[in-house]
Amino acid sequence: MKVIEHLENSKNPFISFEIIPPLRGGNINELFELVEDLVKLHPPFIDVTSHSAEVQYEETSDGGIKKKVKRKRPGTIGLSVAIKNKYNVDTVPHILCRGFTKEETEDALIELNYLGIENVLAVQGDDKGYKKPTPIGKSTNEYAVELVEQINRMNTGHYLEEDLLDATPTDFCIGVAGYPEKHYESPNMKADMEILKAKIKNGAHYAVTQMFYKNDYYFDYINHCKKEGISIPIIPGLKILTSKKHLTSLPRDFFIDIPEELYGEVMAADDKHVMEIGVNWASKQVENLLNNKVPSVHFYILQNSKPVNMLFKKLNL
Repeated sequence: MKVIEHLENSKNPFISFEIIPPLRGGNINELFELVEDLVKLHPPFIDVTSHSAEVQYEETSDGGIKKKVKRKRPGTIGLSVAIKNKYNVDTVPHILCRGFTKEETEDALIELNYLGIENVLAVQGDDKGYKKPTPIGKSTNEYAVELVEQINRMNTGHYLEEDLLDATPTDFCIGVAGYPEKHYESPNMKADMEILKAKIKNGAHYAVTQMFYKNDYYFDYINHCKKEGISIPIIPGLKILTSKKHLTSLPRDFFIDIPEELYGEVMAADDKHVMEIGVNWASKQVENLLNNKVPSVHFYILQNSKPVNMLFKKLNL
């Protein structure tokens, strides 16, 4: 089932999750154990992140520098299909601009279509990764708005080879990212709204927000969207803060704000109590969001289900 259908058909708000593939050479069974734990919480769908190749520099024995280019976490397509077939849970593989050509993107989408995956999330990708050189005669999507357009064109039967006759249309539900504290590349929220509107015009069906720790950011964002005539479902995205390192790593990596109250409480606590503080904070966020009739809540799990299990028990979900 498509994400948009889950949103339309659900009588009550639901909670979905996002996980990350194992490192290259990692144990898939450990990830399946995570998924089995999450499935007990009855998510309608699970997102699976994607990662482009990265440049790594290593010093050789003779003092030189050797450059290596590799993908640390391959397997998004295989993992998405395995989860859907093994646990009967819809999956949403992430499709990236950065690190992939349009041809590689089309091939991935064809595979996903053949394998029965109905949902994708179109995102630009991390600029800290390796931006793959474009082979001669091939092209890339620079921004998510272009990626959405490519996916939507395939949904109407238009592939990169324009001379294909009677090409079979795909039927992907297309999700995109939203930024309650605006995207770091946007000069202001108004400009950010214009980008979201362009994504919708090009075929986006729903949006999931970047994580936030102050619900006012989400509600203000929704108000901005309403003023701009944006009416697609916008799912709030949350991540449970579980360590003091998150106080610096999350703002640095995701360009978000940590409220002073949360920062102060975490800094004053022993390390062993930080997860409990994060769970308590997230529970207040979820209660407030549900009381304000959000369509659903999306949790960035990555590889640890313990915090969200604690949260569900606290909320009695």
